[in-house]
Amino acid sequence: MRQDEPDVRGYAVTPPCGSAVLPQSAGWDQLIYATSGVMSVHTGDGTWVIPPDRAVWVPAGIPHRIEMAGRTAVRTLYLRAGLVSLPGGCRAVNVDPLLRELIRYAVPRCPLFVADPPQGRLVGVILDLLAALPTAPLRMPLPSDPRARSLASAIRDSPAGVSLPSAMASRRTLERLFRAETGLSIGQYRERARLLAALPRLARGEPVARIATDVGYATPSAFGAMFKRVLGVSPTRYFTALV
Repeated sequence: MRQDEPDVRGYAVTPPCGSAVLPQSAGWDQLIYATSGVMSVHTGDGTWVIPPDRAVWVPAGIPHRIEMAGRTAVRTLYLRAGLVSLPGGCRAVNVDPLLRELIRYAVPRCPLFVADPPQGRLVGVILDLLAALPTAPLRMPLPSDPRARSLASAIRDSPAGVSLPSAMASRRTLERLFRAETGLSIGQYRERARLLAALPRLARGEPVARIATDVGYATPSAFGAMFKRVLGVSPTRYFTALV
């Protein structure tokens, strides 16, 4: 006997470039997955840039907004809160080929009920895979202190180059604030901003050399070295690494 309230719901949409609002319901966790294109997921304390075959996990009760960089196909699973236990807060994750196919299979077949044996087995495999997903460094955290937040916004808007305060005391204060509130130094924050600014352009197939220059690197090799150090693969392989 199935209960009236499902355990998993699905939603598929391919909105045009710009902002999009997905249904948000109290009591439902969300796995928001991009099958193509690049999206940015914004919350009150950070932004996640999500390229194809990556996803962002948004726990129930966290307001968020999604922005599409071009035509982006989005598949979302809504899971009843508490159905799977994951670390607190939003996080970006790499979606392996098995989970990718299960998401594509499950979304059009929702709603799903754990009490229904075939559906329960499908949901169980999805939950097991979700619990084991590796986190991807695709987040730009926002510091809460106004001084650090102002600099963070400037870096995000212009990752190629932002002047820091000339006074050493001010620089030390900002560095301390950044490390305390984002877990990153200012240099690491700038590096993350450059990386995330590059991803939508790489997804569109723009030349790596041009992207490297535009985001502030003197040479493509310097950009490639940073990219591989952070994400584990070269820029040219990033969008095929999970296939």
